[in-house]
Amino acid sequence: MIRFNLKKLLPVVMIMSAALLTGCSEDMGKEVVQPARATWNTGYFQEALVGRGLAELGYEVRKPKSLQNAIFYQAVALGDVDYWANGWFPLHNDQLPDNFYETADTYGYILKEGTLQGYLVSKRDAEKYNITSLADFKRKEVREAFDTNDDGKADLVSCTPGWGCAKTIDYHLDVYGLRDHINPTDATYAAAMAQAIAGYRNNQPVFFFTWAPNWTIAKLKPGKDVVWINVPEIIPSDNQEGFEDSMVVSDVEGAVSNPVKFGFVVSDIRIAANKKFVEDHPDIKKFFELFHLPLEAINEQNARMYVGEDSPTDIQRHVDEWIGENKKKWNSWLEEARAMKTE
Repeated sequence: MIRFNLKKLLPVVMIMSAALLTGCSEDMGKEVVQPARATWNTGYFQEALVGRGLAELGYEVRKPKSLQNAIFYQAVALGDVDYWANGWFPLHNDQLPDNFYETADTYGYILKEGTLQGYLVSKRDAEKYNITSLADFKRKEVREAFDTNDDGKADLVSCTPGWGCAKTIDYHLDVYGLRDHINPTDATYAAAMAQAIAGYRNNQPVFFFTWAPNWTIAKLKPGKDVVWINVPEIIPSDNQEGFEDSMVVSDVEGAVSNPVKFGFVVSDIRIAANKKFVEDHPDIKKFFELFHLPLEAINEQNARMYVGEDSPTDIQRHVDEWIGENKKKWNSWLEEARAMKTE
């Protein structure tokens, strides 16, 4: 039989209890925040930066939940998650629940009017076949040039099903009468683009949708490797009505015309968050309002992810490097946010 000497064990128990209590008090001293993030990895960088900012403000930031757009907007309106840094507006407007703005809202501008979406083709083939618009894919010689599986249609690298851009691409194929001429891929976007880039390197034509910020236009540069092309005319979908002017953009590098008719609304990237969460944390609200990134920073980080720097550790290193290069700006955001907390 094993006998315990309680007198000898008591000091050990007290020390262990004190250590446990100390750890609990430290954990309990930090308020927990639950972010979400998008399913596309080109949005991971800003999510990680915002999370780092909240951590430096003294919050315990949990691992973000990866959610599809519509599911996130419902979850944040219900308070199941607190925020995400991946809102594209007005692109995501039609994915918001009817009562979204009663319990949630958008804050700040991570990137204001800096997001482009549209169609690109390899520059050498655009020049060879005189391609300036989606309508040119109705021509037999163009369809055949971009047909990779011999089904008689040009193959377009499209969006992953479920993304907001996928709905707009489907709308374009219908409204411009292109269903019999263009075949959108149903593979995941990253895999399809990797295959397209490999094909381009082997002198094959490429035809793809993309958005900026994105690693794709760091790999296939507009004006050098590829060109932005027009939609035949601006015919807005229901959720695009009222934004027709921002579907035509001037002075775009690498476009076949000036201006170019993208057919997609130029969007803002904004933080979407639960209203009560933001109202209860004025320091977080201030940080959300101040935080912003240049397009080039996101593009460059996305390109690094594409070549293999895509682990959580890599992304946190990218965050460290960006903060180190922008320390004055970063610290000013945190100081202004902390001032709101103490008022």
